[in-house]
Amino acid sequence: MDPFLLVLIGLFTVLGAILLLRLHPFLALIIAALLVSSITPKEQTINGLTNKYINERIKETGSRTLNEAERATIYKNQKAKAVKYTQKTPVQRITTEFGITCGKIGIVIALACLIGRCLLASGAADRIVRSALGLFGEKGAPAAFLASGFTLGVPVFFDSLFLLTVPLAKAMWLKFRKNYLLFIVALIAGGSMTHSLVPPTPGPLYVASALSINLGTMIIAGLFVGIFTASAGYLYGVWLNQRIEIPFRETPESIKKLEALANKKIRELPSLFSSLLPIILPVVLITAGTLITHTAAPDNLKAALKLLGDKNIALAISSAIAMIVLYGQLKNSEELGKHMQEALQEGGLIILICCAGGAFGSVLLQTGIGPHLESKVGHNIDPIWLLPLAFSTTTIIRAAQGSATVAMITTVGIVGGFASMNLGYHPVYLALAIGCGSKPLPWMNDSGFWVISKMSGMTEKETLQTFSACLSIMGLVGIIVTIVGAKILPMV
Repeated sequence: MDPFLLVLIGLFTVLGAILLLRLHPFLALIIAALLVSSITPKEQTINGLTNKYINERIKETGSRTLNEAERATIYKNQKAKAVKYTQKTPVQRITTEFGITCGKIGIVIALACLIGRCLLASGAADRIVRSALGLFGEKGAPAAFLASGFTLGVPVFFDSLFLLTVPLAKAMWLKFRKNYLLFIVALIAGGSMTHSLVPPTPGPLYVASALSINLGTMIIAGLFVGIFTASAGYLYGVWLNQRIEIPFRETPESIKKLEALANKKIRELPSLFSSLLPIILPVVLITAGTLITHTAAPDNLKAALKLLGDKNIALAISSAIAMIVLYGQLKNSEELGKHMQEALQEGGLIILICCAGGAFGSVLLQTGIGPHLESKVGHNIDPIWLLPLAFSTTTIIRAAQGSATVAMITTVGIVGGFASMNLGYHPVYLALAIGCGSKPLPWMNDSGFWVISKMSGMTEKETLQTFSACLSIMGLVGIIVTIVGAKILPMV
């Protein structure tokens, strides 16, 4: 059966289940995985798995110049492995892939949710925003919201981040009586792109795992591209702020609460150091663990940083620090336990979606879509065009069903096979293209659209002009930067 047809069947099953039947994404992805796995011919599955295993084995050898005998041996061994795998039923295959994905990213997502909840509940996130406002001054308030949103967007989910910071933006408007639109767009530009480009948020974490990209490499590359995209979103906000004005729509009661928030003493919040530490520490540890392997540092130092730079260890240390900070504010272990329970409940839902996406993506790869696409693309076409292909595929899926994370998970299952090709550039650029593609065209089917609309007091039209347009511009700038980066600094 044509792999394109199988992928389309899977894709339409996911979209139909979410849009028409209103099923949870977890159920939609599992149903699609079961369907595609059941109708894919066994021999086709064997060939798809064999190709996957061979590419993995070649990566392990670190060489693509194997002689014919070596390739023949690898082919024989990996085909035998694929034949054994296909003896499992479709349900067994899906549960296997579900477990593999959970083993790669489950703990990290749970720990990231703990860190995010602690930052919000302890007032650490509030302290970071206030410190940024103090650093940039009154005239630099929009830039302060941009910088703090960009920082907090790494561990905190965008919807939660916006819910936290929009009252501060409103309080700033009460003080200055101007630039309300710019404050809102600065928050959007700062917090939205790291959500799709920088682990440990689920989307980029899953994509990096699926493409076998070192997490430190993904963090560095995501932050680099994120700086360009956030700057583009901010400049759009400056331009739009000069052309239209969004009125401040709040009741007198709400204004009193905002004034109380603005007058809250900064000494009641955690210190800036303890507020930033849970965010910066895992980035530093993971990045250091990646970079030190390429240096002449002593072996014992390399071993120590490799251990501390493991994504699970780094996030565990940071989550422990975040919980200590929260307990220092609450002074109540029972309240601390409630926050932890709520964070893990939220994390559990995200883990289910990501692991179901992992199962679905593996089933798509087993159709042989990777080699099939490679044969259709041809060897005479520059592989750089795979980046806009990944970008546009993600954008279409995102616009259709609303969730950026689901769009990234679905797309990497379709184009992930390209990562095993000789692209001529590092597969991190493919991951960045997928992340940037998850930004454009957010509209009424996106929960974030309504969070921003209702919490900011903007109408649907105003939300389209600000949120939707800003994210679309940032996505386009991101894919341009990604393509240029792949050309100038391929990292291979």
